[in-house]
Amino acid sequence: MAYDVIVLGSGPGGYPAAIRASQLGKKVAIIEKELLGGICLNWGCIPTKALIKSANVYDYAKHAGNYGITIDNPSHDFDAVIKRSRGVADKMSKGVQFLMKKNKIDVVMGYGKLIAPTKLEVTAADGTKQILEAKNIIIATGGRSRQLPTMPIDGKKIIGYREAMTLPSPQPKTMIICGSGAIGSEFAYFYNSMGTKVTIVEFMPRIVPVEDEDISKELEKQFKKQGIEIMTSSEVLSVDTSGEGIKARVKTPNGEIELTADILLSAVGIVANLENIGLEELGIKTEKGRIIRDANGLTNIPGIYALGDCTPHQALAHKATREGISVAEHLCGQHTDPIDYNNVPGCTYCSPEVASVGFTEKAAKEAGYEIKVGKFPFIASGKATAAGATEGFVKVIYDAKYGELLGCHMIGMNVTEMIAEVVVARKLETTGHEIMNAIHPHPTMSEALKEATAMAYGEATDI
Repeated sequence: MAYDVIVLGSGPGGYPAAIRASQLGKKVAIIEKELLGGICLNWGCIPTKALIKSANVYDYAKHAGNYGITIDNPSHDFDAVIKRSRGVADKMSKGVQFLMKKNKIDVVMGYGKLIAPTKLEVTAADGTKQILEAKNIIIATGGRSRQLPTMPIDGKKIIGYREAMTLPSPQPKTMIICGSGAIGSEFAYFYNSMGTKVTIVEFMPRIVPVEDEDISKELEKQFKKQGIEIMTSSEVLSVDTSGEGIKARVKTPNGEIELTADILLSAVGIVANLENIGLEELGIKTEKGRIIRDANGLTNIPGIYALGDCTPHQALAHKATREGISVAEHLCGQHTDPIDYNNVPGCTYCSPEVASVGFTEKAAKEAGYEIKVGKFPFIASGKATAAGATEGFVKVIYDAKYGELLGCHMIGMNVTEMIAEVVVARKLETTGHEIMNAIHPHPTMSEALKEATAMAYGEATDI
């Protein structure tokens, strides 16, 4: 069957690309080997947020006395928590099914492989094959858990994020989490809040290593207060799964030690899904395990585009979505603004939450900027104090010469909602004085951005 556009993969990059192309009058098909919505909706962003919400509610119940509410001996049903999360994911996946139907997009279930610059072979679950043809093909195959040879995932004792979301009862009493990026930190918070004893092993000198150093220090402080054990500059050398649980040999700055736990979660990043999709046969260029694309998403083969986690830059759902829409508009002949990959926000949904965009303080200095830095602690925020969530701060970095907002780094309650203001401000090239002069509602957590900016310029009135 012939189409104008075929999208390979229905994740948060693929399905918006399909919808936008259809909106612009193209005949579109989308190929998916598992579930519509991809990893994000089914095994990533959405179900993890459902798990974390359950942990938030449980935390509130445990500390209800702090708010004048009496709840005796709160408990949780681990299976029910998991079930709720899967229900949320299922609902969202069905929502994508509706969107495909609404936008008259043909959904072809099966494994797609490029066999020519304009042709894909799709193998269904029952082994039957069909050939689809299109003028334009978009590769949006996403990524999966990276596996290290020292801890191969077996799905039972050494697990990845998928298994971590659907562990059967009984809930593990102890867990080692290898890696402290967004995935590792979110699961550390969830399982620790649910009552599992968690140890984080991080190869880098600090947790959440891509974040500003001040954020890393604060999150480590808060995690330790919650009872999470943290080992930085440490590496899992081997894992023995022959016994009832696991034994991990860990290299630390003070020598090798052995850790024991019921389960080990490997959260050491993701790897792109590039195997057996026809890249080599067509000569599509890759580098460091990612498909090379130009500013419009076009690969070195005319008519074949790529986006999302299988391409360079951040492996984030919202980045993939923006790329998907841009690719669709470009191949339909519309003008698209180039994506500023230094203005893509990053969010980690543990508690306290972490959100950031732009330069870290260190990166700004290394880039040669003379900077102004302001930091406003939430302990000085009326809203945070009223909510009983005074942990964390907002940190802003401005160019001293022109007032450009170079970067912002937040840790605290609801900061993943607050970071969007900074993204828009940076997109509009807003200056520090414009942030200060924009009236922020009181009392809100968002006031902290204005207050941090005032700190940077020596004009603070609330601290």
